[in-house]
Amino acid sequence: MRNIAILASGSGTNAENLIHYFSNRNSAQVSLVLSNKRQAMVLKRAEAHNIRTVFFEHKEFYVTGKVLRYLTLYKIDFIVLAGFLWLVPENILEQYPGRIINIHPALLPAYGGKGMYGDIVHKTVIGNHDAESGITIHYVNKQYDKGDIIFQARCKVDPDETPDSLAAKVHALEYLHYPKVIEDLVVKLPDLLIKSPEEA
Repeated sequence: MRNIAILASGSGTNAENLIHYFSNRNSAQVSLVLSNKRQAMVLKRAEAHNIRTVFFEHKEFYVTGKVLRYLTLYKIDFIVLAGFLWLVPENILEQYPGRIINIHPALLPAYGGKGMYGDIVHKTVIGNHDAESGITIHYVNKQYDKGDIIFQARCKVDPDETPDSLAAKVHALEYLHYPKVIEDLVVKLPDLLIKSPEEA
């Protein structure tokens, strides 16, 4: 069984949906949830499901390698971003090539990049009078929202759409598709040569 780690910064509804989904699967399990916000609801949600949690600070992500050591310690095979707003550092990208994915609440390449997340995206889509929006699941690289696209799903933007109503449509797509796409990717993974925490 593969071990999945989730990086998240916010309320954790997507993370909890993934925890529920993989609790009934033999393909993988959510083994670790990490957040850069100490009071993030995602940590409380994970703890309620008896999932290991880690809070980390900026230095521990980008300088000391603490986060990578946790990933290797718990033999993580695959990393999922779910509302995580920091760029993933090079040491983790190198350790997990093609094994880190993100979900974005718009149809990339439109409405991507630094600062484009959550309601900011939905307000921009509505303000531009777009006919549709949706989700993009993509690989993570050194730039915000620039990794290769894996999957997209679309929803209609109604004339009377509000950011809240559009967010609800997008969340429904996220909850439906993200677990399945992750599972499809995870079951195809070759074994990962994981370095020990001392080597990482």
